[in-house]
Amino acid sequence: MDCLGPRLVVAGTHSGVGKTTVATGLMAALARRGLQVGAAKVGPDFIDPGYHGLATGRPSRNLDAWICGAEAVAPMAAKAGSGAAVLIVEGVMGLFDGAAEDGETASTAHVARLLDAPVLLVVDAAALSGSVAALVHGFRTFDRSVRVAGVVLNRVGSEGHEVMLREALAPLDVPILGVLRRDDRLAWRDRHLGLVPVVEQEGVVRDSLERLASIVSGACDLDRVLALAGEARPRTVSPLPPAAHVARVRVAVAQGPAFSFVYPDNGERLEEAGAELVPFDPLEDAALPPGVSALYAGGGFPEVYAEGLSANRGLLGDLRARIAGGLAAWAECGGLLWLARSLDGRALAGVVDATATMTDRLTLGYRRARVLRQCPLGAPGTELRGHEFHYSTVTPEGDALALESRFGRGTAGFAGPTLLASYLHLHLASRPDLAEAFVRCAARTTLSPPQDSDSRCESGAGAPL
Repeated sequence: MDCLGPRLVVAGTHSGVGKTTVATGLMAALARRGLQVGAAKVGPDFIDPGYHGLATGRPSRNLDAWICGAEAVAPMAAKAGSGAAVLIVEGVMGLFDGAAEDGETASTAHVARLLDAPVLLVVDAAALSGSVAALVHGFRTFDRSVRVAGVVLNRVGSEGHEVMLREALAPLDVPILGVLRRDDRLAWRDRHLGLVPVVEQEGVVRDSLERLASIVSGACDLDRVLALAGEARPRTVSPLPPAAHVARVRVAVAQGPAFSFVYPDNGERLEEAGAELVPFDPLEDAALPPGVSALYAGGGFPEVYAEGLSANRGLLGDLRARIAGGLAAWAECGGLLWLARSLDGRALAGVVDATATMTDRLTLGYRRARVLRQCPLGAPGTELRGHEFHYSTVTPEGDALALESRFGRGTAGFAGPTLLASYLHLHLASRPDLAEAFVRCAARTTLSPPQDSDSRCESGAGAPL
């Protein structure tokens, strides 16, 4: 059994109020005190957890009640906080905003209820004075099952502005646990509605986190933050069932600046199933690691590094030959682009017979999926849940998965018995069966690689460059 100990959810009134600044700053400030700090993020996200990990020195976990199921949230949170003095959970969007069909599932409020955790509400006070009271009052009373137990005021303009805000909030008897002034040092460089991945600028981020820790230590009452987290009742939870050991295989895992979007749970599930994960950098390595029988290429920003990826002709040629020879391959989003024929005219692997193009239109959201073609993660009919987040398109879109969201239905992705390449990001914390299927496919193709490339990779996969 695992224990869910002191914990706190950092939420916002809406997107862009400074949740990541406050949550990551608290993590960094508490860690600098010498505390072990657990970290987690509500919903599907790869970038914020990277900052959490750098601030705490521990992996940050994604708590997604839609993809993984509500019953998985507490066990995942307990894993994130294992051995820590406190678990800080960063919310998503506004406190009550959910991206699922009902508009509430997987919201920050939903996860806070599942964790029975107090909420620290971040308010952008830049253009507020007396109205801050109405705003905070509304968030505290909208849903009494969610306990908004404290406030951090962000982007406060001056000492006088702070006095007005405190006077307005005094009748509500809500603790103000921090006041952050407008400060250019708290600005984070944006890309695609989010932060730049840590892997692209780790040294710069470490310096920023040091400054952030100092600012938050001076602006927030860390002792009261810890006391608030300690008000959460301890809970004993059963860990999620692990994947069964299937076989011993070596799995090449794309990493480096272009491919940093992989949930740690996915790698752990693969290891439980028997995989030895072998990292490599598609920008630097001239060939896949020796002795591997499978490839896992997650997401990232390959478009930023398209020139370097295209120039690595030795690796691209090895990749095509190895997949044609039976290498099991699972590619998500950025991995799909890397396996495509080209990206914005730059030649890439050509494993998937499709061309990729960057656009100015964001495609994002949760997706239900049903496997239509045999692939390394399962037989036709296998049900999946995941999410998409991309500014690119591929032509053709493929027909390996039947996709459904709250906004429509369609087909997409490319598959064959040893290949799955799609935009869909999967989280395997509550799906050990998918890890087992992938390792089983890798072991099977290692023992008996198929000879007919046309039968392996349908929907255009396996086409020459």
